Amino acid sequence: MRSLFGNSAPHGAFRRWRRRVCLGGAVLFALTGCGQSGTDAKSAPSGPPAVLRVPGDYPSIQQAVDVARSGDTVLVSSGVYRESVAVRRPGVVLRGADRDGTVIDGQFVRANGVTVTGAGSVVENLTVRNHLANGVLFTGVTDERLQGSGAGGAGYDPLDTVKFPPLRGFRASYVTAHNNALYGIYAFDARGGVIERSYASGQSDSGIYVGQCDPCDTLVRDNTLEHNAVGVEVTNASRGLYFAANTVRRNRVGFTVNSNNLEALGPQHDAYVVGNTISDNNDDRSPEQADGGFGIGLGIGGGTRNTVERNRISGHRTAAVVLSDVQGYPVRSNRISGNAIDGAPAGLVLTAARTGGNCFAANGTAPTSPAVLPRAVSACPGQDVALASPGAARRAAVPPGVSFKEVPAPGPQPQLPGGAGAVARPAVGLPGPVDPKAFPLPR
Repeated sequence: MRSLFGNSAPHGAFRRWRRRVCLGGAVLFALTGCGQSGTDAKSAPSGPPAVLRVPGDYPSIQQAVDVARSGDTVLVSSGVYRESVAVRRPGVVLRGADRDGTVIDGQFVRANGVTVTGAGSVVENLTVRNHLANGVLFTGVTDERLQGSGAGGAGYDPLDTVKFPPLRGFRASYVTAHNNALYGIYAFDARGGVIERSYASGQSDSGIYVGQCDPCDTLVRDNTLEHNAVGVEVTNASRGLYFAANTVRRNRVGFTVNSNNLEALGPQHDAYVVGNTISDNNDDRSPEQADGGFGIGLGIGGGTRNTVERNRISGHRTAAVVLSDVQGYPVRSNRISGNAIDGAPAGLVLTAARTGGNCFAANGTAPTSPAVLPRAVSACPGQDVALASPGAARRAAVPPGVSFKEVPAPGPQPQLPGGAGAVARPAVGLPGPVDPKAFPLPR
């Protein structure tokens, strides 16, 4: 089976490779721990929600989150904290006093920066960097032996959603994640969340990943993703899922939407990608994507019934949009309409043997592959008919990438409004009503 990106390395093989590599991270995670609570930690005060200060009240972040009650804020002063943090209690707000100055550093020896399994908890206004797996992980997978491999891992049965029901309620706001070996901000087996106004660069997989949720009930908005192998990755994540007003630029690949059998809940279906800027994803100074993808704006591999509207997709050397069947999942009934697409060898590449009910309408004047689209594709809603010949992406040399450790650190990023004194908001009732039509085409 050829991959979404048209090379000979199947996406599934990459997943297996990644999980073998990351299993070492899981073992390392078990050895280094999440930061031990210790017997001398103070108890959180009773009464109204409290502010637990690190290091003023507690010497480590882990000690503070271990005693925090729902509604409490763990406020972390500026400094570099060399620990992995596990937020297991519900409704905890983990906040940095300064987004750029409060840093959780994995030193390239720890797996995850912050792992959240406590429902309704929040990570905001801080930086996570230099981890062997993920910067921030939100997950219902509570077995710590598996979390270092990105929540899955060799010991995780991807079909066992009963054993690990989804985390309900999460939020990442004003988080900077950079130079992590897998994902910057990762929501896996989690629903009812928001990832917003965050920045991710230098991940060797993707800046933001949303996987294995149906329904997801998740909004990913106003984030900036650059200098990653992939800016945003979506796998088996469906329904109530919105990617809106994000800037996805200067990655090797901008955005991928996938179905596969290595996670539960396939096929992927019914997500919205609206009002985003997806541009110039041809960065040869980012970590190399293991499937060999390069110069692609948006790829949908086996996804179904997704809506891609009012996005500005420009400046890609291979193609703006690629639709492909993968791993036994046909790409079907995706609506690609009303986008501003230019500056690519192809606006659309449809590699399937059938049109699959996909449609591609009112997206600008960039050429397509096949060069002449049948009416079944060029008007919405689409119809399913056989293609005389499938399209093919332009075959171009893929430049080598760099180690995730070598991507330059980002500059200063916007702070949480109100800073350390902002009102704490646990992740309850998220994301709230979302109207995809409210996100216009970016200028």
